[in-house]
Amino acid sequence: MAVGCVTDPDQPASDVSYRVEAIPMPEGLSSETGAIAFFPDGRLAACFHRGEVMFYDPETKVWSLFAEGFHDPLGILVISPSELLVMQRPELTRVKDTDGDGQADLYETVTDDFGISGNYHEFNYGPIQDQAQNLFIALNTASPNGDVREEVRGRLDHRGRAPRQMFAAVPYRGWIMKLTPSGTLWPYACGFRSPNGLAFDAEGHMFVTDNQGDWIGTSPLYHVQEGKFYGHPASLLWQEGWDRGNPAELPVAALDSMRTKAAVLFPHGIMANSITQPALDHTQGKFGPFAGQFFIGEMNQGRIVRVMLEQVNGEFQGACIPFYDEKGLRKGNNRLAFAPDGSLWVGQNDHGWAGDRGIQRIVYTGKPPMDVYTMKLTPEGFELTFTQPLDLSTASDTSHYQFRHYYYEYHQEYGSEQFDIQRRPVTQVSVAADQKKVSLTLDTMKAGYIYELTLGDIRSAEGDTLANKLVCYTLNQLKK
Repeated sequence: MAVGCVTDPDQPASDVSYRVEAIPMPEGLSSETGAIAFFPDGRLAACFHRGEVMFYDPETKVWSLFAEGFHDPLGILVISPSELLVMQRPELTRVKDTDGDGQADLYETVTDDFGISGNYHEFNYGPIQDQAQNLFIALNTASPNGDVREEVRGRLDHRGRAPRQMFAAVPYRGWIMKLTPSGTLWPYACGFRSPNGLAFDAEGHMFVTDNQGDWIGTSPLYHVQEGKFYGHPASLLWQEGWDRGNPAELPVAALDSMRTKAAVLFPHGIMANSITQPALDHTQGKFGPFAGQFFIGEMNQGRIVRVMLEQVNGEFQGACIPFYDEKGLRKGNNRLAFAPDGSLWVGQNDHGWAGDRGIQRIVYTGKPPMDVYTMKLTPEGFELTFTQPLDLSTASDTSHYQFRHYYYEYHQEYGSEQFDIQRRPVTQVSVAADQKKVSLTLDTMKAGYIYELTLGDIRSAEGDTLANKLVCYTLNQLKK
């Protein structure tokens, strides 16, 4: 149960930290939400599965149609009050209202310099934009449950196909692509299966989500850097100079030595099954105490997950924690965006799988939540910082910190079991003078494992309960 959630629809807002509200949708719209973004004035731009781009004014609660005719639009970027970039199946498209009547009259191809085989699973995501005005998009791999059409766009190469594995028969499926201001599309990083969410942190580091499947034991969040390979071999076929045949047939050890591991892993069936778009909290406190952290959607259940990152030995790793669980939040939480007023908007989609439809928003009520604020690695264990001062008697009890560790195997099979599941006792607890920080000493620490922490009946100094008791830290590197 995530802390601060509305536990009763009739419970006063003053008793909870966050509440969820449904946004009324236009009559007759199939509201499978593919993308959402905000204008500085607070208006929402949203794409829907059947091709509509619509605007919503939260003040008047009125929807208006801006553009239509898109093929599976799954990304949107606001350029100006009259101009958007939309990522659809065949291309990245510029749409603009040039005559001021409130509807787009210019539809312009920005780039289509990537392949399409006609496979149903070739979704495209983005764009996001860096400070140098470069755009980044992500291209899905194709599914073995679908086929390739007789007519394709781009060079066709079947060497990468393998039974029961995603494949990249045309360029550059499974890649993050960089579009320069001059209009050149460059392959940037590869090894992705279904990179359904891209975002920058406050310092300009790029993070991309992916989904559990073949070669991906459980859903990951990657820190993406140019030229690196992130694990799924299908896209290697389109790496410049590739001459090693079918990349899926390389030894697992060879692929493992090439890949960059995830910064955070989301334990399947425990934390999340199918993660989606990260949204950085840039609200400066309007959404509570979590400024600078990522919130990520989950398709298969009514949950939003929060991510707490840190750099250890120069590399990102960190923890994930449930933020909002059910209590009015629907499934299919595919797209997230913060509004100028500080509320978190969530666009829902089912896309033929598990999910739901519509748009909701999560609002901070002003009541500070009782929650884990950060989880950081120490040489001996972990340091937890809480959002409120703690009751010393409950916070000092070692029995209130139950750890187990495990790892997921890197292999071609779909997903992975947990291996080497072991309890890891906490041998010492130290509470800082401010009563917000707790240092935990564990019996042993081992790199390459997820450390799953279940918290006990820890209370704040004011008696507030810690409703959320699950935190999972991905330990790639030990603290030197």
